[in-house]
Amino acid sequence: MSWSEVLAHFFGGAFLANFVPHYLAGMSGRPFPSPFAKPPFRGLSSPAVNVLWGLFNLAVAYALLVVVGGFDPRRVVSVAVGAAGFALTSVALARKLGKLQSGSP
Repeated sequence: MSWSEVLAHFFGGAFLANFVPHYLAGMSGRPFPSPFAKPPFRGLSSPAVNVLWGLFNLAVAYALLVVVGGFDPRRVVSVAVGAAGFALTSVALARKLGKLQSGSP
């Protein structure tokens, strides 16, 4: 596996992790922080914006995993690298969103 494939799988997993909260919040009808909010990443965007942002993240994840990285779910290395990107991004998002919701800087 080349380094470009490793990077594509890792960041594909990261974009896939970012898809989940935006899409679920939007589909639930709840406002949620996004890059388009005021202030960016701290304010709340509408549910429709979050659905669209989530779908964009899903498209980027697909492009990185499948088109660029040639992701093969039967290869342990492919899954492990993608899962690492997913897990690290999930933990980072949980920490950041926890601070936002508690009012900490």
